[in-house]
Amino acid sequence: MRSVAGLILWIVVSLAAGWIGSRFAPGEWYASLVKPSWNPPNSVFAPVWSILYVLMAVAAWLVWRKVGFSGASGALGLFFAQLLLNALWSYLFFGVHRPGLAFADICVLWSAILATTIAFWRVSAPAGTLLLPYLGWVTFAAALNLQLWRLNA
Repeated sequence: MRSVAGLILWIVVSLAAGWIGSRFAPGEWYASLVKPSWNPPNSVFAPVWSILYVLMAVAAWLVWRKVGFSGASGALGLFFAQLLLNALWSYLFFGVHRPGLAFADICVLWSAILATTIAFWRVSAPAGTLLLPYLGWVTFAAALNLQLWRLNA
């Protein structure tokens, strides 16, 4: 189970979090917002997030495969917490149109990703490394969230 089937399960779990978040897609409200010049086109987000969810899954799988749930309960607990915060951001920003609350969430999410990255790194350096693009993207997303909030307050 810790081989291909395990990897597939981790990919399904990660993509499920992404799917939940995608239920709150950008709509007319988002289209009407004043955006900074560096706001990427909407077509960029789905491919980037898909890649990041797969990287997250591989990282979690590497940790789980190396020490199992009992050996990495803290690290994997952080992983699941950041997945929840990730999905919550989409609800807060796109679902209920609260960029201020979404910014608060993404700040906590960023901290959770950093903690997960460190915890994963302690078990498997490659697993920690795989989370760095995610941390980078969420850093960018947080800056964008803040700017959208400021421009549209």
